[in-house]
Amino acid sequence: MSEFNWRSSESYKKLETADAADFAWECLRRNPDYRRDYSDLLAQDKDGPTDPEFRRRWGLSFRG
Repeated sequence: MSEFNWRSSESYKKLETADAADFAWECLRRNPDYRRDYSDLLAQDKDGPTDPEFRRRWGLSFRG
């Protein structure tokens, strides 16, 4: 996951036109517990964020 510079106004430009899902993702990806779970999941060589338990724990839903 990329790092976010919260002090830079440029970092927030894309949020000016964000919908609810975009804004929710920005909040989630900064959550240290989520980041730790995600790293642990990848280290276990599971299906990444599509792992059913991981999706349920974090309320993730993927739509095409």
